[in-house]
Amino acid sequence: MPPERVTRFAPSPTGPLHLGHAYSALIAAQRAGAGRFLLRIEDIDRARSRPAWEAQIFDDLHWLGLRWPIPVMRQSDRLPAYRAALDRLGAMGVLYPCRCSRADIRAALAAPQEGAAQHGPDGLIYPGNCRGRPVGEAGPDDALRLDLRAALALTGPLAFRELGPVHAGMHRPEPDRILAEVGDVVLARRDMGTSYHLAVVVDDAAQGITEVTRGADLFDATMIHVLLQVLLEISSPTYWHHDLIRDESGRRLAKRDDARAIAHYRAEGATPEDIRAMVGL
Repeated sequence: MPPERVTRFAPSPTGPLHLGHAYSALIAAQRAGAGRFLLRIEDIDRARSRPAWEAQIFDDLHWLGLRWPIPVMRQSDRLPAYRAALDRLGAMGVLYPCRCSRADIRAALAAPQEGAAQHGPDGLIYPGNCRGRPVGEAGPDDALRLDLRAALALTGPLAFRELGPVHAGMHRPEPDRILAEVGDVVLARRDMGTSYHLAVVVDDAAQGITEVTRGADLFDATMIHVLLQVLLEISSPTYWHHDLIRDESGRRLAKRDDARAIAHYRAEGATPEDIRAMVGL
């Protein structure tokens, strides 16, 4: 028998769920089939996370007809797991502390010799100002970055399987492409103790996720996650990156789009079937 498929929906409780969230959650549940659909609350951003938004997430998803095992995993409960992963990466020599602010990075990239600033999955590609600092020098105001070149020297070739319709097939990103398009991403932010990239890899492994279902805007981040999986000796899941729900102007929906919030449609009398129709399901 093939292994059970385990998928997840992992929202952040920093605002209302909108139509794009509904689409992603419904796709993940659909992909789970007879397997397991899990909910995870990604609340590492403690400054913006709110219990009221978390309660609204549960309410909206239940209203849509989705069910999941309880208790749910919350990232705010998992800081020791992230610390253990960082300690392991630090011992491998692939981390360094970084004291640069966003303004510092923008200024460094604006230097004439740098050319046009490049963006990667983590925003502006870091120019390496702090690269080479020993991880033992990390202070409370430092972030921790992945030394990408050192990490790639340890992993060898990377590969992942994409099942979604946008990028279906086996992907084998070349090291030179990763270096050029990703840069030294942050794995622990000053005020969080982790980052999205590290937390998602550690949590997917802990939950036994076999297929990651998420928006196509995160496809380019997958090479970061596969790299971390190899470094941490974690099996890579398959991936299903779906199309994004966009507004009339073509912009992808964000939490600022309250007019697209599921709660807004519910208040106007929409049914779960109406929501499914709106997102093309």
